[in-house]
Amino acid sequence: MSEQTENTQPLTPPEPQVDDTQPIKPVKKKSRRWLSILIGVLGFMLLIGLGGFGGYKSGIGDRLTVEKSIVSQQVTEQYQYALVDIEFKRYEAAVQRLEYIISKDPSFPGAQEKLTEVLVISSIPTATPAPTLTSTPDFSGAESAYQRAQQLIQAQDWANALSALDSIRKLDPTYKTAQVDGMYYFALRNHGHALITNEGNLEGGIYYLTLAERFGPLDNTAVQLREGARMYITGASFWELDWSQAYNYFSQVGAGWPSMWDGTMNAAKRLQYSAMRYGDDLFTEEDYCAAYDLYQIAGSLDETAAAHSNKSYQKCYPPTVAPAVDVAPVVTDAPIATEAPTEAPTTTP
Repeated sequence: MSEQTENTQPLTPPEPQVDDTQPIKPVKKKSRRWLSILIGVLGFMLLIGLGGFGGYKSGIGDRLTVEKSIVSQQVTEQYQYALVDIEFKRYEAAVQRLEYIISKDPSFPGAQEKLTEVLVISSIPTATPAPTLTSTPDFSGAESAYQRAQQLIQAQDWANALSALDSIRKLDPTYKTAQVDGMYYFALRNHGHALITNEGNLEGGIYYLTLAERFGPLDNTAVQLREGARMYITGASFWELDWSQAYNYFSQVGAGWPSMWDGTMNAAKRLQYSAMRYGDDLFTEEDYCAAYDLYQIAGSLDETAAAHSNKSYQKCYPPTVAPAVDVAPVVTDAPIATEAPTEAPTTTP
């Protein structure tokens, strides 16, 4: 009985299982919900921050662009005013404007060149006759040396002008620095030009033009003249060693500066002679057409080159033989004439 009674009593679920499962579900849902809300708030705040930072950067960029545009407009206007000042010989005002432009925009086109030009012009007296120079003037002090340098530049005595400028720098390195630099540029540039064109001193001319370039950019005439002198020297280094190279360089120098010389022969003569000798080399290599073209460039030929030129022409332009033409016999329809009768015809009554 007891066993049956124990088996028939109702079974109740254990209490610990009910107590453990009921409080866990709401805790998990509540923690995930607040975490998602927190992430959303942080993401929203991050987006607001990024938007604000982008707007700040954009505002700075716009402000810099506007500021750059204003500066560009200002320096452009000042450059135009400087040109007007130069035209009316207001050189001090032009220098101030150009220096302002360079301080704001060092790469402004033409500003540095115009400043150098104005400094050179303003350092030389204008509309005054060239003074008569004494043999041994007694100048003392930087101011006296400055006046002497101006006089020598007016007289185009470039070598002595440079000596006077050197005296200024030795006496007072800070005396009228900008004006003295401009005079240095002017004297060095013209002295180098004169050495090349008048005296045939190519190395000396290149040297002084390069020194002038330290005080300001050279003009196109001086730059091209220096390049021509360099090509002349290079071409002369191949003389009687490599006629093809000599002709190559003197064909350029002779075309641009035919009167340039080094004290022995001008570029035009060197071009003719190198063409003739290079033609001889090509004739030896049996390149007759190219040799003939060079002989034509040389023009004046010696006896050997003249003989080579004639033979080159015959080889390059051989005479052509006219093809034989078959002549058909002429056929006429006229009757063949016979010997006339000797007896007169008789008439019958």
